[in-house]
Amino acid sequence: MIWVISVAKGKMPGVSYKPIRASTEIARIFDVLNALGMIAFAFRGHNLILEIQATMPSSEKNPSRVPMWRGVKVAYTIIAFCLFPLAIAGYWAYGHMIPENGGMLTALYEFHSQDTAKSVLGLTAFLVIVNAVSSFQIYGMPMFDDMESKFTLRLKRPLPWWLRAILRAMFGYGCFFVAVAIPFLGSMAGLIGGIAVPVTFAYPCFMWLKMKRPRVYGPMWWINWVLGVAGMALSGVLIAAGLYVVIDTGIKVSFFKP
Repeated sequence: MIWVISVAKGKMPGVSYKPIRASTEIARIFDVLNALGMIAFAFRGHNLILEIQATMPSSEKNPSRVPMWRGVKVAYTIIAFCLFPLAIAGYWAYGHMIPENGGMLTALYEFHSQDTAKSVLGLTAFLVIVNAVSSFQIYGMPMFDDMESKFTLRLKRPLPWWLRAILRAMFGYGCFFVAVAIPFLGSMAGLIGGIAVPVTFAYPCFMWLKMKRPRVYGPMWWINWVLGVAGMALSGVLIAAGLYVVIDTGIKVSFFKP
């Protein structure tokens, strides 16, 4: 809805597609690397693949990795079909006028709040809320499992349903408090994406080496070590780029002012 409305309303008057050049060559390189970190953050479901797969039934004849791999391909395809039209249409409609914070949603309200029906704008905001609330349950899985496992290990009994509901609600309220108290965390998306990169590109390789123990200096040993080290190096580069961009462009700090 966001990008369809933006395209239907047409390009903004005076829109420009001229790239904003960085002051130095190193700044330009870091800007590109920071953008890669933001793309990695957009596909952030990768840090839950193993967590979700662990909840699926698995046997020697029907390993869980088969349906999981199929699900990952379908999920990432849907994400790509959602995000790439949003980015392309947003660049076409707003160009350099796209707001620094808030992206397309902020641009929609900033430029089309007067010429778009309030019901349409309200429905767009409502769907964004539904998306956030639904995805929170999925991204909270590792913390939910960790809280329940600690309770079970210490008290040697299963967690009651009412206590599970209380713990999850309190965790949700805690995250909500952080979101309101520190609303500028979105400005560090590239940095956060760089930190999350090893979950996809490095940790699985090291886990394979730990679990399968391939022949030392064999083909699989070399492949996993090279890919794992390369993933960690890529994460280091993206983190450095994210830090540089944050320091160079600055962050508008506003506590409790979402």
